[in-house]
This record gives sequence, structure tokens and C-alpha cells, in this order.
Amino acid sequence: MVALVRGVHGLNGAVRAEVLTDRPIDRFTVGSVLFREGDDRPLTLTAAEAVADGPGWRLRFREITTRDAADTLRGRYLESVVRPDEDLARGSYYWHEVIGCAVRGVDGAELGTVQDIYRVGETEVFTVGSGDYASFDLPAVRAFIRIFAPRRGEIVVDAEMLDLRPAKTTVPDPDRPKAPRRRSRRPPTPDAPTPADGSEP
Repeated sequence: MVALVRGVHGLNGAVRAEVLTDRPIDRFTVGSVLFREGDDRPLTLTAAEAVADGPGWRLRFREITTRDAADTLRGRYLESVVRPDEDLARGSYYWHEVIGCAVRGVDGAELGTVQDIYRVGETEVFTVGSGDYASFDLPAVRAFIRIFAPRRGEIVVDAEMLDLRPAKTTVPDPDRPKAPRRRSRRPPTPDAPTPADGSEP
């Protein structure tokens, strides 16, 4: 992912994009081709400039020429063609290499897998789920991550620093004392009227 379209600009198809790449000048050169996430139709850049009065970039594509067409990109991630690993700085990874990676604690406990990634300011945050623990957010900072090697499928974290709690389970604890059963009391039935002849009803 290289950008997230946050809105549209003007009437001629330009969009405002949040930058998700460390190399926007390289990724957003005129003539470069981007793709909507999960869509093979190309978007060829005809103009790209950093927004002077705020964060992000303003992008325009050959295939998007109206405001209505640009609005279909709102909220969509934009992808670039993945190049060989040499294209990345040492220690850098593509998001698709991290998503699906197993996350373990320093004690070897399986905590889940990376389900999604988003950014808060300059920090990437991994959403981890599908494990014995409740879904949790993992900021990509040294205070929490001890080993970060997604290409070999390994992310090791300090679960104690993250203050993780096991997911709630519906399996009852056999050692837990059972609460006393409440017995419902039936309201007393009124006495049946005695027959006029004095016999039992």
C-alpha cells in the first residue's frame, strides 16, 4: 500500500491521499501506475504534488477525469507494483509481507496473526487476532516488539508490556463453585369450594 484516498479535490478528478510509503517522490512520479486494492485496472499518474497547507499528496490519474469518478476512490487503498527486495531500505518491509504473520510472546505463547495494518501519525500499528488472546493492537515500536522478521514468519512481542488478557471463553471452569439453584415457588391455590352436600370434592 502506498496511499489511502481520503477525499477529492476540484472537479477534474484529483484526489487527496494519505501517504503510506516512505518514498512518495519515487512512488508518485508522473507516469507511474498505481492500482486500487484488489483491482487490476491501472491508474496512471498525470500529476502529483505534496499538499502545501496540510499532510498528504494531491494525485490525478489519466483514467479518472471527473469528480464523480474520483469519488469512487474515496476510502480505497492504492497499491504500487512490488519491486525486488533490493528496492527497500534495510529493515523495511511491504505491508503484505507482514499481514498473516504469526505473533508469539517471548515465552513462545501463540498470540495470533497480523490481520490488518494502519497508521497513527508516523507509527504503524498491527491488528492481531485469531489467537488465544482477544484481538489487540500492536504498535510497531521497540518497546513491544523483540523480534521482527516477517519474511521468515516471526514476530515476537513482550506480552506483559502489552498487558494482554486471554480471550473470554464460554467453557465453564470446573473448579468454580456453582451458584445455588433458585426454586420458583408456585402461588398457593385457593381452596376449592365445598360441595353443598358436604362430600369431598
